[in-house]
Amino acid sequence: MSFKGKLKEIRDDISTTFSMGKLQRNRTNRRGRAYIAPELGGGSELFSELIEEQSPWANLPPELLHDVIQRVEGSETSWPGRRDVVACASVCKSWREITKAVVKTPEQCGCITFPISLKQPGPRDAPIQCFIKRERATSTYLLYLGLSPALSGDMNKVLLAAKKIRKATSTDFRISFAGSNFCQTSNTYVGKLRSNFLGTKFTIYDSQTPCPAMKSNCKPQRKVRSIQVSPGVAARNYNVATVSYELNVLRTRGPRRMHCTIHSIPISAIQEGGIAPTPSEFNNPSNEQSSPLSASKPKQPPIDFSSNSLAESSESLCSKNDPLILKNKAPRWHEQLQCWCLNFKGRVTVASVKNFQLVAAVEPCQNVPVEEQEKVILQFGKIGKDIFTMDYRYPLSAFQAFAICLSSFDTKPACE
Repeated sequence: MSFKGKLKEIRDDISTTFSMGKLQRNRTNRRGRAYIAPELGGGSELFSELIEEQSPWANLPPELLHDVIQRVEGSETSWPGRRDVVACASVCKSWREITKAVVKTPEQCGCITFPISLKQPGPRDAPIQCFIKRERATSTYLLYLGLSPALSGDMNKVLLAAKKIRKATSTDFRISFAGSNFCQTSNTYVGKLRSNFLGTKFTIYDSQTPCPAMKSNCKPQRKVRSIQVSPGVAARNYNVATVSYELNVLRTRGPRRMHCTIHSIPISAIQEGGIAPTPSEFNNPSNEQSSPLSASKPKQPPIDFSSNSLAESSESLCSKNDPLILKNKAPRWHEQLQCWCLNFKGRVTVASVKNFQLVAAVEPCQNVPVEEQEKVILQFGKIGKDIFTMDYRYPLSAFQAFAICLSSFDTKPACE
């Protein structure tokens, strides 16, 4: 039997066993074909044991299994073929551990495989190209992996979904893995974006606990009592970033001016030899301590402005743990077209006030290379009715980039 035939047989076994598991757990909810369930706790371990007992592929030698998964991972570099790698991780616990060891992060390989990949930084060399589809009737926004709907066809890969919820004094964009469930207490909940009353400042909340080095910058929101998942588990939202739009008091013509402060990413991530925080798995709320973060920052010692300590104090102001700040790249005025222009390299075809490119805003004391200062970390623009492109790269993750782009969809009369 050929290698592809064996792989098909493995997938058939997984499908059969998964159907049996669904019957035993009385799971009747439906999900799209592009949905990948995140890692769960408790019941997933029993489900893995059930598969280990029934699957004939669970007792393969580790060396052979590593070679098989490595060949599958190397041959399928894009979706929908990438689902074969996910199928290998769904066989049993041993297969999952080896698959997780073989599969690299998006920063290393430029591929999105598991749900945790959407919380990991993008590649350094070339951006990951995505597009966003807006559905006005349902106030939902879907993030797809691919160049555009026309080029991707029916093989679109849904990465994230968001739903716009208007409130009396603010607007929320709840982000989820599944486009049919935006409840904050569900296992598909990823985070949310919340605006102020004027729509000039947005706060990005993440359900994932930030890295220990940046915990002091990321304050937790109030707890949300979980009902659907587990009665004794509380879901948290961590303030990981803020997006601010400058007020246009004089009503001058031009694009919006915005600043993004990423509290969960230090400025050292874009310095020479820097590394951005990269989570390897989702949090288990049952293991989370009651007070994981401190709501207040430690007091800073007073700065001595004497001549002897002036150089030392200026260096202390530029700490490696300072949050990364992004600003929109200034466009140029095109005399012939009579409009503001940015070089989107063919990824944006329709002029819109929502179009932007973000680059790093750095200080001279932060020692960021010039090439890093000129790199476009995130770009967003319109290509058709309710269709927008989104290209992101290191050090942003897909979730962070998607949340920043969602801020452009909210009404901002004071900024235009």
